[in-house]
Amino acid sequence: MAVTRDEVMQALRRLTLPDGRDVVSRDLVRALTVTPEGAVSFVLEAADSGEAQALAPVRQAAEQVVARLPGVTKATVVLTAHGPAGNAPAQAAQPTAPPPDIKIGRHPTQQQGGPAKVQGIDRIVAVGSGKGGVGKSTVSANLAVALAKQGRRVGLLDADIYGPSQPRMMGVSKKPGSPDGKTIEPLHAHGVTMMSIGLMLKPEEAVVWRGPMLMGALQQLLGQVAWGDLDILVVDLPPGTGDVQLTLCQRYQVTGALVVSTPQDVALMDARRALDMFDKLKTPVLGLIENMSTYVCPNCGHEAHLFGQGGVQAEAEKLGLPFLGALPLELETRVAGDSGTPVAAGEGPAADSYAALARRLVEQGAA
Repeated sequence: MAVTRDEVMQALRRLTLPDGRDVVSRDLVRALTVTPEGAVSFVLEAADSGEAQALAPVRQAAEQVVARLPGVTKATVVLTAHGPAGNAPAQAAQPTAPPPDIKIGRHPTQQQGGPAKVQGIDRIVAVGSGKGGVGKSTVSANLAVALAKQGRRVGLLDADIYGPSQPRMMGVSKKPGSPDGKTIEPLHAHGVTMMSIGLMLKPEEAVVWRGPMLMGALQQLLGQVAWGDLDILVVDLPPGTGDVQLTLCQRYQVTGALVVSTPQDVALMDARRALDMFDKLKTPVLGLIENMSTYVCPNCGHEAHLFGQGGVQAEAEKLGLPFLGALPLELETRVAGDSGTPVAAGEGPAADSYAALARRLVEQGAA
């Protein structure tokens, strides 16, 4: 019989911290997932990077304690920092900060002088696709985490206003605070600073806005969020070629775009439209990513190309654009995203694929 969540939490209560409390009473455990097969994974989220270093032995001990429980087949524990070193007092005060009285969603303000640079952000990389369902948001979340693991200061903006999914994928649900009623404090998870309109809404609440409201919301999410100093901001765009893409690329200095597609002809046809849009907007395309490239049966090891093979790489070669890699279709990535701990935060073949993708962007100077 597989272990239960309660049994895991009870075992973790026996792990004593230097201050005499345990990891459960300190509320350090995040995104706990237990699969029917007995695989257990969760995150220990420290207040800052300094505390995270001190908790490294605790992470190892937690993994060992859980692994010894009856019914556990695999234990994976990831240690992350809620914020940068030295910010622990500010982070501790965050729950008592007043909620923002800024209403997201309004008409955009006028801007003079062409595309603007967002203060404190060195590079902005947009992740787009011509159509939905190709895994663009999954790629965005895992790429952000992979870049953070390589020492970059990373932000993640969920610009998919109609269908925000990053709060679920990143395992955050708190409503952002606003110390002055004007500036929105972003949240932190897995070493990434992130913001999404989904954090400002009820989970079931729909966004029913026309184009100008979308443009105004994006302007607020970029200009009124206290992003701090970032090496790179990854922007998860909505599918298609609409108002959000137009606003981002015309109003802000975007370093470049990544286009995600699956190999089949229908997806590639829409990806070509996304490429044409970025060309019209004079936004450099940093490369193409083929998602759901191959599927390996976990039982027999047979490899199948459910959506075709090599279509995105062939398109990149045809257009003279970098091909940044092929990502597999596998259950681990989906389960990790649903649990709030992107697969790139852990270890294994899927995490290695995203680490390789992040390295390519760093080598290109895009991150």
